[in-house]
Amino acid sequence: MLNHQAFDQHLRSAVAFHGHLCLGQVIGVRLAMLGLRLVGITDPLGVDRKKLIVFVEIDRCAADAIMTVTGSRVGRRSLKIVNNGKIAATFVNLETGAAYRIFFQPDALDKALALHPELDEKNAQMRAYREMGDADLFQVLPVRVPIKCEDMPGGPTRKVRCEICGEFVLDHRDVQKNGRSLCRSCASGTSYYAVDDPHTARLPEVVG
Repeated sequence: MLNHQAFDQHLRSAVAFHGHLCLGQVIGVRLAMLGLRLVGITDPLGVDRKKLIVFVEIDRCAADAIMTVTGSRVGRRSLKIVNNGKIAATFVNLETGAAYRIFFQPDALDKALALHPELDEKNAQMRAYREMGDADLFQVLPVRVPIKCEDMPGGPTRKVRCEICGEFVLDHRDVQKNGRSLCRSCASGTSYYAVDDPHTARLPEVVG
């Protein structure tokens, strides 16, 4: 059963962090509240803050809401972005090992429109997603999530200098190639390219 008072409070915080109210905020708050309940985290911003890791499968609005509710952060290594382009997240209780992947129901839109046929699509979703039960919004899958020591919160487990560019690489992200320790950029190519004239690089190039 949704705690509407807690939902409203979380939504206000999420909107303040994200910058505006949108469907992603509503869905993300609902998803995060369910995930915390399932893995037994009751105080994610306080005593339980070191017990939780969340794997978020999208880099859109819902991710900000999940961050707000759970307190998980990329910089604290408690939030991992695994961008599959899906409204889904996996919650892991590091203390108990309980883990659940939660993903958005494919037919949630149809249910929202049926619940509020008097409204247009966006407003029907905005209202219905606050009212619908968790089972109508989400599917839940109990999972096991092997987490390597180098992916855990805490200090770096390894620091290696790339033998080509000289930059340091943390947490086993270096690559062994032809007997040398390299960063991934030097081993496999970069997502950027250098230019001779820095004045020509004012805007990023959009590919596609």
